[in-house]
Amino acid sequence: MKKSILALSLGLALAGITGSAAAATKELNVYNWSDYIAESTIPNFQKATGVKVRYDVYDSNEILQAKMLTGKSGYDLVHPSNTFLAKQIQGGLYQPLDRAKIPNYKNLDPELMKLMTAFDPGNKFAVPYFWGINTIGINPDKVNKALGGKLPDNQWDLLFKPEYLSKLKSCGVSMLDSPAEVFPVILHYMGKNPASTSEADYKAAAALLKPLRSSITRFSSSGYINELAGGSLCMVLGYGGDLNIAKKRAEEAKNGVKVQPLVPKQGVAIWVDSMVMPKDAKNVDNAYAWINYMLDAKVAAANANSVSYAPGSLAARPFIDKQNLANPSIFPGKDVVAKSFVMPSMDPKTQRLTTRLWQEFKTGK
Repeated sequence: MKKSILALSLGLALAGITGSAAAATKELNVYNWSDYIAESTIPNFQKATGVKVRYDVYDSNEILQAKMLTGKSGYDLVHPSNTFLAKQIQGGLYQPLDRAKIPNYKNLDPELMKLMTAFDPGNKFAVPYFWGINTIGINPDKVNKALGGKLPDNQWDLLFKPEYLSKLKSCGVSMLDSPAEVFPVILHYMGKNPASTSEADYKAAAALLKPLRSSITRFSSSGYINELAGGSLCMVLGYGGDLNIAKKRAEEAKNGVKVQPLVPKQGVAIWVDSMVMPKDAKNVDNAYAWINYMLDAKVAAANANSVSYAPGSLAARPFIDKQNLANPSIFPGKDVVAKSFVMPSMDPKTQRLTTRLWQEFKTGK
């Protein structure tokens, strides 16, 4: 099969890099999404292993990919979403994993692993960390006041119809700052294929976006959590777990702010974030120790309870808070899942197109 232009460019970026482990060290360099781990996890891992963890964060797949394309990431573990994972694997960015070094691999959810074969054939490179949804979160008091009544039957209309969104501008609206996260959601809303490669489909999605621009007050893929919790935003297109973190923070602050993650019955976008080892990883044995530790049932549950996402570890389920298990914005029900879609990978041409359309949208061109 002929390699894509992106695969070739990724391969060239990695020329000369070896995946062999360096001499044993007591260091580990982790690059993960923001607000994505329990406070106790790193100290406990360091105490158990004697390994010192350098833990850096990002808030979009685009930022992670830019780092990976240098071929010298400086990290031993990173956490791409399935949308970017497939083409990064094809481009040779990651090392295949030795499952014999991950005893807790058996704890992974078989259904999730089956889903991941579409992005990681044979499950050779990636270990699911968390999965979740892209959806809407609101401050119900402010939204109901602004609209003067109940929510529309299709809750996505709040974001994608100007007659609703324009009324929410005054109380603050935020959208994920990533074309790869937003365009598939719009295509699904429009009744089109979220994995479309049609330029016409994306231009139609951009046309739907254009009249919304004046009502969007913030583009953020992480900062919206505290702003929604603090009351300066009344609606957010964000990640389900983050919306629940905002709800928790508002409750802990006792500031009178209510946060409600919505799960539209018309369906949501489902994604999986995984642990993978870059080709230039130097602390390979420590990375295996970290992956195995993250898959421990109680550790995975502690992380899940802290950040309100569903873990890749099925064995963690008995230790997850019951209210989280019953929360459809963390574990969506079968009826919603049936109308939802798994976030797709974008080919290089589509990614360039959506990046250009996104910049035009943000700048109001």
